[in-house]
Amino acid sequence: MLNDIPETKRKALKINLDPTIYGTFAEIGAGQEVARNFFTAGAASGTIAKTMSAYDMVFSNEIYGAELSGRYVSKSRLNRMLSHEFDLLAERLDGKLYDRRRFFSFANTVTTLNYNKTNDPHGWVGIRFQSEPHGEANDIIIHIRLLDSDSSLQQNVLGVLGVNLVYAAFFLTDDVQLMIESLVHNLSVGSVEIDLINLKGPVFKNVNDCLVNLYLIAKGFSSAAIFNEIAEIQQSKDLLYKKNIMILRTKFRQKSIPNFDLFNRAVEQFKRTEGIDDSNLIVLIEVLMSNRFDQQTEISRSDLEEFAKRAQELSATGNHVIVSNFSRNHKLAQYLAKCSPSSVGISTNIANLKKIFDSNQYEKNYTDELLSYISDLFSKNVKLYAYPYLNKDNKEIITTANMPVSPQAKPLYDFLILNNYITDIESYDTKDVKTI
Repeated sequence: MLNDIPETKRKALKINLDPTIYGTFAEIGAGQEVARNFFTAGAASGTIAKTMSAYDMVFSNEIYGAELSGRYVSKSRLNRMLSHEFDLLAERLDGKLYDRRRFFSFANTVTTLNYNKTNDPHGWVGIRFQSEPHGEANDIIIHIRLLDSDSSLQQNVLGVLGVNLVYAAFFLTDDVQLMIESLVHNLSVGSVEIDLINLKGPVFKNVNDCLVNLYLIAKGFSSAAIFNEIAEIQQSKDLLYKKNIMILRTKFRQKSIPNFDLFNRAVEQFKRTEGIDDSNLIVLIEVLMSNRFDQQTEISRSDLEEFAKRAQELSATGNHVIVSNFSRNHKLAQYLAKCSPSSVGISTNIANLKKIFDSNQYEKNYTDELLSYISDLFSKNVKLYAYPYLNKDNKEIITTANMPVSPQAKPLYDFLILNNYITDIESYDTKDVKTI
C-alpha cells in the first residue's frame, strides 16, 4: 500500500541512524544527488565516509583508470568505481572502531538531458555492500533511462532512486520482488525506466538473474529484456548500437513451432541485400509476453519461470533472445530505434501482415491508425521480410503478391512493396510453408 512506503528522507535517516552501515558515494554526471539526500536527512556522519565527483576525464582516469571504449556512462565504468571505492574502505578503515561496520560503496555514472535536449538521458547505478561485518560483498547494478523532459527533474529522480537502492540493499534483500518494486518508491509514474538489473553475492545466491529481469517487464519497469547465447542479460544499446539486426517474432506458447527454415533464409537474404558482414550482424529471436498479458493482469512466478525457460532454450540455439511486451511490429521498431542500429529486418508471417492492411481489424479511424503505424515502423531503416503461408481452405500459398488488402490501403501497400520496405522471402522450399 502507498501509505506503507517510507518517504525518501525517512529512508535516508534510517540508514544514517544505523550504526552498522558505513560507506562512500561516488557520482559522475548529474551532481551528487544521492549523497545530498543523506546529508539533508541529518546524522550523515554516521553513514558517509566520503563523497566525491570526478567530472574531469583526466581526474576520473587517474582514479579509476581509462576506459578502452572511451565511454564513461557504461557498466564497465560503474564496476571500476564500485571496486575502487569498496577496496579503499577495507584498506583504510581497519581496527576496532570499524569491526561492527557493514561497508558499502555506492556509485553512479549518468548523463541527464543536455541544454539542446538532443541526447538520450540514461545511466548506470549500483551498490556494493556487505550484509554482515567482514562478510563477502554483494552487488546490485541497474541501468536506467530518465524520462522527464527537464534535467533538474531527472536529477531529482536520480537522487530518490539512489536512496531507494541503498535502502533496498540493507533492508529488503530477503524479498527480491519487493526489493525491485521499492526502487521506484516516491517517484512519479513515467519518470524512469529500469531496463536491466544484475544481482551478485551470497545474499542473492538463490536468485535467477533471468527471472529478475523478466519481472521488470511484468511490473512495467521495462518493455523488453535481451539475453545473449548463454542467457546472460544484456543492455540493449550496448549490444545493438550501430549493428544490423534481424529478428524473428514468436509468441509464448504459440501453437506452431517457429519457422526456423524460412527465418534462416530471411537472414541470408537480409545479409545479401543489405551488404552485411557477419561480424556486424545480431540475430534476435523474440518471445512475446503480450499474449499472456492479454489473458491476465498479473503474471505469476510460475509464468516468469516458463518465460525464463523458453528464453534459455532459444539462447541455447546460439542466438540472442529478446523477451518483450511489444504486441505490434511498430512498437518493436520504436524500441530498436533507441539503440541507433544501422538497419533492422523483421521476419514476419504474411498472416500477420494481412491483419495490418485489413480495415476490419480496426474499430475506427482505420486510415489514421494505419498511417501512424507505418510511419512508426518504417521511419528508422526497417524492412519486413514476409514468409508465406498455405491457406488451409483453398491450398493456395499466400505471398505479398496475392495477399488480401483493403481497397483504401492498397496504394500505400503497393508503395511499400515497390520500394522494398516489405519483401517476400525468396527461394523458399514449399515443404517449409506452414498451413494457416
